[in-house]
Amino acid sequence: MKRAFAAFAFGVALAAQGQTPPVKIEGAWARASVQGQSGTGAFMRITASEPLSLVGVSSPVAGVAEVHEMKMEGDVMKMRALPALALAPGKTVELKPGGYHLMLMSLKSPLKPDSQVPLTLTFRDAQGRQSALDLSVPVSVRAPDGKTPAHRH
Repeated sequence: MKRAFAAFAFGVALAAQGQTPPVKIEGAWARASVQGQSGTGAFMRITASEPLSLVGVSSPVAGVAEVHEMKMEGDVMKMRALPALALAPGKTVELKPGGYHLMLMSLKSPLKPDSQVPLTLTFRDAQGRQSALDLSVPVSVRAPDGKTPAHRH
């Protein structure tokens, strides 16, 4: 948890210099994967201080990374990529298993528990300007609160 805080504190330091978007990231983590597993999810809470959209994610550990949404359509749970996820000022948006999340696909190697995974989140403001936030996210088999989510990628 200290490493996640350090990554967040580093992001805050850059934000003060005007180089990163005005967002607060809390509880970030990525689900561990095993050999042969091609994809996994990353999760966090994002709070923006001004109108923003999360428009992209990338990571050197994944060939493809996307912002995804899972929702029920009738009796079927469907997952789809989102071109943008709106972030209203002061409202926390939770990226969690079974809802909005970051999908890391075409993994180049398994994500091992107790390691870190680099992520770059790309945001767009109301004027159309893009900015990026680099994070180092802890890898775990369960959420930092100790619960093992029922949904797995």
